[in-house]
Amino acid sequence: MDQHDTDETEDFATLFAASVQTKRFQNGQTVEGTVVAIGAEVALVDIGTKGEASIAIDELKNEDGEITVKVGDRLQATIVSTAGEITLSRRLQRGAATRRQLEDAARAGLPVEGRVESQVKGGYSVAVAGQRAFCPVSQIDIARDTDPTSHIGRTYAFRIIEYQDSGRKFVVSRRALLEAEQQVRADEVRRTLTVGTIVTGRVVSVRDFGAFVDLGAGVQGLLHVSEMSWSRIDNPSGLFKTGDELTVKILRIDQKEGGEKIALGLKQLSDDPWSAAEHKYGVGTVVMGRVARIAEFGAFVELEPGVTGLLPRSEAGLSGDADLKKALPVGTAVGVAVIEVDQSTRRIRLSKTAIQKADEAAEVRDYAAREDATAEASGFGSLADKLRSALAPHGDTEEDGDTEKG
Repeated sequence: MDQHDTDETEDFATLFAASVQTKRFQNGQTVEGTVVAIGAEVALVDIGTKGEASIAIDELKNEDGEITVKVGDRLQATIVSTAGEITLSRRLQRGAATRRQLEDAARAGLPVEGRVESQVKGGYSVAVAGQRAFCPVSQIDIARDTDPTSHIGRTYAFRIIEYQDSGRKFVVSRRALLEAEQQVRADEVRRTLTVGTIVTGRVVSVRDFGAFVDLGAGVQGLLHVSEMSWSRIDNPSGLFKTGDELTVKILRIDQKEGGEKIALGLKQLSDDPWSAAEHKYGVGTVVMGRVARIAEFGAFVELEPGVTGLLPRSEAGLSGDADLKKALPVGTAVGVAVIEVDQSTRRIRLSKTAIQKADEAAEVRDYAAREDATAEASGFGSLADKLRSALAPHGDTEEDGDTEKG
């Protein structure tokens, strides 16, 4: 046998083996395979044949037009043709599926295509492959607040959750598919999240303790009220509302029982004002601040966003029984002197009394200077001399008397 005959024999053997293997597959059969290539119009799936089966790219896209699989992913599909090559489908087209195929799809969890015909008690009537299916209202969408009538006339992919008595009991769910697709996207989002990453999300709810932010595909993180600003935030709902787009930094990702906890930060995207506070607010510095809140032991005065000092009651320049809230209403501008700074604990002690004492001392100095100038001009001794004379010991007086006698 020459080389030509050998080649023909091998080609025939290959084709025969492939044809035998292909005959193992039938229309309507559910198969599982691995995606080996993704093209512009079709993807190739290895289902164990000599060649690969093909599936339309449109069947691998979600409602946003995004391809939901990648090379190496496993998927289940239904064989819709074995003529020439094996063609797969993940969505049984309306009117094209037999009862056997619907039963197979129900067992395999494969999507079917259906048109929402009308609202009925408790849900919707959906036409699938010429049969009437029921979709409970809770299973039509992930979102709870959509207009119920907005689904009528729409064609969706559904998952069969019950198929019995040749279709007389036929229940479908769109939500099951949406959640599965969302889970795939959520896993992809989680793979991109690491501590220190800066991401953009959308506020989904605001509570007293913080705001929940959707980072994509339903993956949520908590922006705690203490991480919103370097300043104290008492009312988060005054800063954010549902739907706001927000850029945040991932502070922690904790794997805990019951799910993943992601802690977010916003203030970390701006400079920490305390980094320069020790130099900016040295002891003896007189500054203007704003009364931020009142406590029993004193008033907290904001010197700038993120830097707040304590004005103790004893340093407020008030009588012991004075009402701090009335004397220093929240929001009032007040001049204070820095009397202590502790960078390690981020504490600043302030005083109004120190300013009052400094002002009194300055007034005394000014008065003394004016008196001295007046006395010198009129020929009288200076105020300082008069004070010294008035306070001089008696010995000095006697000495003066002796001098006069001499």
